Formats: sequence, structure tokens, C-alpha cells
Amino acid sequence: MHNEPDFASETPAVAGLTNPLQGVANVLAAVGTVWIFLMMLLIVADVLGRNFFDAPITGVAEFAARSVASIVFLQLAAAVCSGRMTRSDFLLRIIGKRSAGAVKVLEVLNVVVGAFLFFALAAISWPELMEAIRIKEYFGVQGVFTVVTWPFRALIVLGAGTAAIAYLTCIPSLLRQQPSTGAHA
Repeated sequence: MHNEPDFASETPAVAGLTNPLQGVANVLAAVGTVWIFLMMLLIVADVLGRNFFDAPITGVAEFAARSVASIVFLQLAAAVCSGRMTRSDFLLRIIGKRSAGAVKVLEVLNVVVGAFLFFALAAISWPELMEAIRIKEYFGVQGVFTVVTWPFRALIVLGAGTAAIAYLTCIPSLLRQQPSTGAHA
């Protein structure tokens, strides 16, 4: 019988930390989850209407396509707060065997880079949001089905900004955390 570690059950160092943004992140994630459920109902209604009554619901495909990015961005902060952001930590495990302090530095660096990237994404998306509001941008076919784009763009800015702040709020807990002998706390 082998005594191999169960790497699948390991979680990143930020997973067990207290994050003051957790409540807000959970609310945003819950909104995203309800949105998924409602989109599911809308798509089923469209399919049933299309196949049984020859009456599809206009705009479902367009609305669903725009919704995907919004839902993802609504759920980003919760993923950050719970330590579920996708990452590869094989290098941290190797380094952790030699220097727990180096792992802590890399964990903090990971959080800072994550915050920077999401702040950059929010900053890049902000002018597009303002332009969409200014010109009353919409998607769909005018006269048939149109939806303004700014709410979808606003959710991307909100989600990216919240994820960036969620990353930054991990830093104090990471710094207080005792170094472990592996890549995980």
C-alpha cells in the first residue's frame, strides 16, 4: 500500500482565510446562480415553443450569449474568496519542501498579480461601459428584439473590480498565516 498524498483534496493557501468580502461575493455568486437557473428555464421554454408550437421565443440565443460573461464575472469574487480560482501549484509543492517562506512570498505575489489583472480588466472595460451608455448601444435586430448592452458591460466591470478587491483582502490573512511545509495551509 502506498502512502501518496491526495493532491486532489488540497486547496490553495487562500482557501481557509477569512475574507471580509465573502458576504458580498456570495451575494453576487447567488445572483449568478439564479440567473443560470432562469436562463435554463428560458432556453427550455424556447425549445418547447420552437418544437411543439412553432413559436420560438425571440432573442433567447442572443440574450443567453451575452449572459454567459455576466454570470462568470458575477461569480469570480466568490471563487477568489474561497480559494477556487484555477491555478497550477506543482511548483509551489516543490518549493514548499525547501522553503515555506518562499511559498508564502509566491502566494502573496499570486494574489497581487491576480488583483492587478482584474483591476486592469475593470479599467479597460470602464470606457466601453461609458460609451455603451452614451450611445445607447444595443444588441439584437431593431424592431424585432433589442436589449441595451450597458448592464452586461456593467456586470463585467463590477465583477472584475470585486474580484480584484477580493484578492487584495486576502493579503493580510496570508501575511498572518504561519508558513507551512507544503504549498498549502
